[in-house]
Formats: sequence, structure tokens, C-alpha cells
Amino acid sequence: MSHHRGAAVAAICAAFYQNIWIWMLLLGAALAADPLAGAATSSQCQNATKCGGVDIVYPFGVSSSGCALSPDFEVDCNHTGNGVHKPFIFKNVELLSIDVQLGQARVRNHISYACYNISSDEMNFYRWWLNFSGTPYRFSDSANKFTVIGCRTLAYIADEDYVGRYMSGCVSVCRRGELIGVTDGVCSGKGCCQTAIPKGLDYYQVLFEESMNTSGIYNRTPCSYAVLMEASNFSFSTTYLTSPLEFNNTYGGQAPVVLDWTIQTANTCKEAEVNLESYACKSDKVKCIDSFDRTGYICSCQDGYQGNPYLQGPNGCQDINECQHGESYPCYGDCYNKPGSFDCLCHAGSSGNATIQGGCRKDLLSPKTRLAIGVVASVLAVLFGFLGWEVIRHKQKIKRQALLRQTDEFFQQHGGQILLEMMKADGNDGFTLYKRGEIETATNNFSKAHVIGEGGQGTVYKAVIDGVAVAIKKCKEIDESRKMEFVQELVILCRVSHPNIVKLLGCCLQFEAPMLVYEFVQNKTLQELLDLQRSRRFHVTLGTRLRIAAESADALSHLHSLPHPILHGDVKTANILLANGLVAKVSDFGCSTIDERTQAVPKGTPGYIDPDYLVEYQLTTRNDVYSFGVILLELLTGRRPLSKERKSLTLMFQEARSNGTIIELLDSDIVDEMSMRVIKRAADLVSQCLVVPGTTRPSMTLVAAELRRLAEADEVKRSPQPPLVLEDLRFMDMGSTTNTLYGESRTSGAYSLEKKAVLSIEFAR
Repeated sequence: MSHHRGAAVAAICAAFYQNIWIWMLLLGAALAADPLAGAATSSQCQNATKCGGVDIVYPFGVSSSGCALSPDFEVDCNHTGNGVHKPFIFKNVELLSIDVQLGQARVRNHISYACYNISSDEMNFYRWWLNFSGTPYRFSDSANKFTVIGCRTLAYIADEDYVGRYMSGCVSVCRRGELIGVTDGVCSGKGCCQTAIPKGLDYYQVLFEESMNTSGIYNRTPCSYAVLMEASNFSFSTTYLTSPLEFNNTYGGQAPVVLDWTIQTANTCKEAEVNLESYACKSDKVKCIDSFDRTGYICSCQDGYQGNPYLQGPNGCQDINECQHGESYPCYGDCYNKPGSFDCLCHAGSSGNATIQGGCRKDLLSPKTRLAIGVVASVLAVLFGFLGWEVIRHKQKIKRQALLRQTDEFFQQHGGQILLEMMKADGNDGFTLYKRGEIETATNNFSKAHVIGEGGQGTVYKAVIDGVAVAIKKCKEIDESRKMEFVQELVILCRVSHPNIVKLLGCCLQFEAPMLVYEFVQNKTLQELLDLQRSRRFHVTLGTRLRIAAESADALSHLHSLPHPILHGDVKTANILLANGLVAKVSDFGCSTIDERTQAVPKGTPGYIDPDYLVEYQLTTRNDVYSFGVILLELLTGRRPLSKERKSLTLMFQEARSNGTIIELLDSDIVDEMSMRVIKRAADLVSQCLVVPGTTRPSMTLVAAELRRLAEADEVKRSPQPPLVLEDLRFMDMGSTTNTLYGESRTSGAYSLEKKAVLSIEFAR
């Protein structure tokens, strides 16, 4: 080919000056030939290529064909033995199907498992990971779920170690390994657990909590499994628990998982449409859809069209002839197709809805009769319109009266009359019974804009009543049989007056659920202060830490020592507010006293829950002591209750004490020779608070007294606290969007690793 081309060029050069028009004619022929070659390549890529029964459609392409839009969409059609070919992306990820309309691809994902080996008396682990970082692929949050199978299993799903910002997990437990109550097709946390994943996840790995192993139940359930897979493709079977590797074998070791993909020639559709040459949406009837994080886009056919939106011509988006697809577009009359839609009309002489079988009826009246009926109908419409308006006004009046009756019923149902009599008898003037209208006005009818916290015990709204900022907590409904107990507890709570406890100002009992009104503390929490300390933005001295701990312990001691003790039930750093001067104020008590002392499900926060409480769910003062011990441990170590290494702080503390390395666990900011005596006594106090069983733990009164002595020690007073200005700090600069107040929190960003870790009894111990 090159030899003939060289000869032709030489001939043209020799005759140039004699016949210049010949040179121009040959040049024009050469230029005309290139578009033909391009058209042939485009035509070749129009049709799908099959590999192992899978249609490889553009923008994907078999790597040998050169049809893929980019290397990320190249598919290797590999021979896998016995004459079978299968498609793969990124060399080793098997491709199952492609959906260009939804921008999705189904691939196979290896199942991770942990099985007890009776020979070695150890657990055998097989863990899998997939990394799509830097590619147009993301794991679909709508189509997939993280699925865990086992009777003593805690598995985590996470992105890249020490780099990523996501971690979650799922716990599946059968108490004592018994399979009673485990049912085929039901994945409820007993033997099977499923959890959703966030949008945009591009790195996936599985980790098993090794302390939860099957060594004690291997004769019944020897293996545990974990995999991110397509939710619609999974149906739980009890044989997955009893037969070794049954779940693994059901899917051939690899379960289907759905990937979302985008075109990344531009960040958004608007940017992509500027350069039509690189714009991937080629069809005429196409719409462009931005990705949720605006890092790419996908193309889709407009409504009423089908085909490949990335191609032009007959393989692109074509009009759907609905009249030829009666199974999808039923029409029981005359069907008329039109671009992007269709008309379905009743046959001549009939009227009605032709899209419904039997929806057309023959016309019985002549046009004149229909006109006369129309006039009469118009007059009647005006008349009925007037009557309707009067009816609406009457119904609104009845509705207002019904609301007043319902408001009074709620008030009586929640024991409002009894509360009034108790308040009169006790002369309690500091407690206010608010009206329904006051609460609705202050919260703008419970607008989401007023929400400052949500959680298991209720929702908290910020509001202003009579010019005073308050926090209104909407509790869960109370049991009718516990009405008297609830009223008595309200009377007790309103009497709680302590400088380190958030004051209960009043309540409103005219709603379906009681409303508790607290003083509003405008500042940050102890959790946020510790996060600042960990980031080295501020230095918090040992004295300040011990003082905050002593004030918090005083508050809990006061609650426990009342004639009718109040049990907090969710003691954690997020529930200790810091007012001006870093004065501690304990919050989030009140709704917890409404619930039964023995709950059907555990309440609290992972990392703080007393192992004793997880046995019978029986709340006692010793549970609060344990949770406070974790807080004191956080203050001494500067660490979170659950570390990045997925190990509990209490377990690390116990190991450090046993092997004599406790000083390595402490926060270096507070360790010096002068304060070691105080720190050792504080560590001893932590050990006493965390002891299991809890019957030997000290009371909060003793804990508070010891902390006051430690906070007043001379060694501690030698280091004054530098000024901290928490009110003006913008936490967004640190990657946190935490909004915690009165015990309810919503967290995203850097704190998702700790907040989303799943609780297990063995892990807590």
C-alpha cells in the first residue's frame, strides 16, 4: 500500500508545472476518500456485539473493535474454557448486562466469607474489594444492598483505608445459635441483615469483626457471608446458615451487583452541550441527565422514544409505535400514533375512555338533546357550586370544633387535668402548660427549618415563645396505662433545678404526642470540643476536662438521688452541652422516662452502651455510670469510643491496663510528670465505672466527689486553661456538618465512620 502511494506522489510532482489541474483533481479525490472511511467505522459500531450472550452496545465496545467511547468502556471478550467466552471490564470484573437508558451495568462481585476450620481451630477469612476510583463507575445506591448472612456475624462495608470517609455495617445474630424464628424469604437481622449504601460509593471492601466468630456454633452455622449485591436478586434461605458455603455456591461465588456509570467528557450537561463534537448524546430525540454529584452525565431517550441515545440513525432514539404494542399501551378503540405519543379514541358513535376495556359506550342522545342537557347542567352546576361553598364553610366550622374536642381529648388522655391538680397542690409556679396554638406558631407548624435534632426518642425544634428561645421536644406516644406515671414524672422533672442540667420549662399535652419545652442552650457540645482537641485546633487542659467531668457527674448524681430517681439512658458527649465559660449542662432526659424500663429493643449509642443492659434491656443507674466512664475515658485519651481500627476504646483501655501501656493510650497534651498522680487516680476511677458486672460500680455521687477532688488538686491548677472561643468557630472548615442538641444528632462527612459502626455484644464487652 505504501509503495503504490509513493509512486503516485512522484508522478504528480513530475507533472506539477505542466498539469497543475491534475494535481488538484487527485488531491480532491484523496480528501473525499477520508469521510467514507470514517463512515464505515461509525456504521460498524452502530450494531451491538455479542460476547457470552451479553449485548455490548455503544458507548461500550469490545476492546479489539475500537468502538468504545473511552478506555473505561472497553470490554474484553475472554475465553474461559470449554469454548465459552465471557465479557469483562477492567480485566477481571465479569459483565452481565448493560442498560444504556438507565446508565447502569450489572457485574459479578465476589462473596466474602468467614468459616470456622475445625482442624486448625481458627476462622478462615476470604475478603474481597473493588476499586472504581478514578473511573466513571459507582455502586448503585438504589439497586444494591449490603447483605450479611450468619448467626454470629458483624461485617463492615467501607471505602479505602485511612483515605475514605465512609464505613457502615450490619450485624446478624441468632441468640445462642438457635434458628427458631428464622424464616425463608425474611431478612430481619436474625440470621440475615441488609443495609443501604450512600450515593457515589466508588470503593468497596468487606471486613469481618473477628471477635464475633462461629467457633462456638460451628456444628449448626459454621460460616458467615457478606457481599454488596443487587437487592432484587436476593431471597434469604435458612439453608444459607446450616449448609457450609451454600450461599456462596448458590451464586457461584459471585453475586450480581449494579453499577451506575456516567459520561465524563464534561461535568454537567450544560458544559457538555457547548462542545458538540465531544457531546455523547448523539440521537435527535435525546435528553441529558446530570449525575447527582455533577461529575458527569448520562443520555436517555425522550418519553415515547426508545433505542440507544448515544447513536444516530436507526439505532438511536426512535419513536415507539404504541399502536403496535398493545400489551404495553392498551387501546380498545381507534389508535393513532404520533411522534412521542399516541391518541386512543372511541369508535364513531361512542364515547368514553378507550384505553380501558369496556370504557366506550354508544351515544344514546342526539346533539340537540346533549345541548339542552348541557344548559341545564350548567345552571345546576352554578347552584350546586353555591351550595358546595356553604357546605365547605360548614365543614370547616365542624372541623375547627372537632379539633378543639380532639385537643381537649389529648389533654385529658395525657393526664393534663391530673397534672393541673398536682401543680396546684404543690404550688409549682415555675412550670408552664403551653397551649397548642403557641407551639404551632412558635415552630411554624413544625416546619423542617426549625428542626435542630432528630433521633430515637423524638424530634427537637428550636422556637421562640414570648421572646425567649426554647427547645421543643416532640416525644413518642405514651402508653395509656402509664398516664399517671407519666404525669408524676413530669412533676418530678419540672422540679429538677441544677446548674448543670438543662431546665425543663414546661410542656404541652394537647397533641397526639407530648411536647416538652426546655431552656435553649446556644453553644456547642462536649463531643465537638473533643473533636477540636483531636484536630489540635485548641488545647484543653487536664483541669478543664476534669471540671467538665465533675459538673456532668454532679448532674447525673442529682438525677439519680431524687426521691423518684431519673435514669438518663443515653449518656454520651453529644448530650453534654457547653454553655458560656464551658459550663457543662446535661441534656436529653425526659422522653426516656416515658418509655418502659424494660425495652423490646436496645436504646443508646454504640460505644457507650453498658454490656449489662444488652442482656435484659433493664435500665438502672449503673448503666449511666458505665456510659459516664466511657466519657471520662474520652477526656483522658482524646480518642473516640470506636476507633478507626474498629476497636472499642473500652477494650483498648482494658488491654493497656493489663499490659502496663496505659500511658501510650493517654492524650499527650495532658501527660506530664506533675499530673501523673491525678491521671492515675482518674484512670482508676474509669476502671471502676467500666467494671462488669455493674453491681460493683460506684454510684454517681461517689464518682462526682472523686472528680471534684481531682479537679481541685494543686498539680491540676498549675496549668490554667487558655481562652476558647467556640461560638464563632465555623465547623464546616473542618469537614464536619454535625448539629447536635438535646441528645438528637444528624451526622455526615468525617464522622460517618464512628456514627455508622454497628453494635455487637461481644464488641462492646
